[in-house]
Amino acid sequence: MGEIRIGTSGWSYPAGKGTWNGIFYPVPPGKRSGRGSRFDDLRFYAEHFNTVEINSTFYGVPTPATTRGWAERTPPGFEFSLKLFQKFTHPDMFLKSTGGDPWTLGQTDVDDFKGAIEPLASAGKLGALLAQFPASFRNEPDTHAYLEWLLERFKDYPVALELRHRSWSDEPAETLQMLDAFGAAWAQIDEPKFRFSIRQNLLPNVRTFYYLRLHGRNAAQWWKHEASEDRYNYLYSADELRPFAEAARDAARDVKKAYLYANNHFSAKSVANAAILKHDLGQPLEGEYPQEFVDRYPDLKGLVRILPAPTLLRTPS
Repeated sequence: MGEIRIGTSGWSYPAGKGTWNGIFYPVPPGKRSGRGSRFDDLRFYAEHFNTVEINSTFYGVPTPATTRGWAERTPPGFEFSLKLFQKFTHPDMFLKSTGGDPWTLGQTDVDDFKGAIEPLASAGKLGALLAQFPASFRNEPDTHAYLEWLLERFKDYPVALELRHRSWSDEPAETLQMLDAFGAAWAQIDEPKFRFSIRQNLLPNVRTFYYLRLHGRNAAQWWKHEASEDRYNYLYSADELRPFAEAARDAARDVKKAYLYANNHFSAKSVANAAILKHDLGQPLEGEYPQEFVDRYPDLKGLVRILPAPTLLRTPS
């Protein structure tokens, strides 16, 4: 059996209606804990899970100092999977958000991203790279050629390719031939299904690793929402999670490592679902959870250890 790693997409959600502060995190990041030291949300997260998927690298290439800090704040064996910078996958979004020219993409951008993640690779804490493409990215000659260019540039890393348009699954043999040639994993995704949504079978396509992402099934707010976090406001039931636990267990018989990431991050619902997945797969539920978290997600009652209530320190009169 290969190793199965379970975590969430992102660990820092300090603002908005779907914040994790006061739910999964007992003390808002940056505030002082009862132990008299500054609360570290990543350290706290790493007490519960051994991997995390980084979303922030999609919005900006981190500095080596930042990724080195991530490595230093997590225990040995912890792994980070990272999204590729949006210039590689969402040129229109890159143009709108930065004003930069996405059509200048070249080897310099590749080298910059590789340099940014090198501290994680050197520390043995680099999981996989995720190339996530939008639903508008279709299977066409020019996009197919671009994917071959991208996979060639990052062929020294485990790369998972997330494709959302149905044209890729309508021609599965062609898509698999390209991915297999570069040893890339076809990222399996669960999300609301629409007419042009990709269809997948949750099976691995390479022997090296498997990559599964759970986005939630909030169809009503998937395209129209007040805030982007609303799209991920969905809690999987225990029954809905079991097929994914089974898929991971089956995949682990064929691959060296399987990654499962819950991206339904609104109000730490991803944390609750990731914990249930760990339990379903017979993995220990490490760390302690705030009482508020278990009260909100009662399926975890009796499965996790409760974090002791903080002691209020009185100021001498």
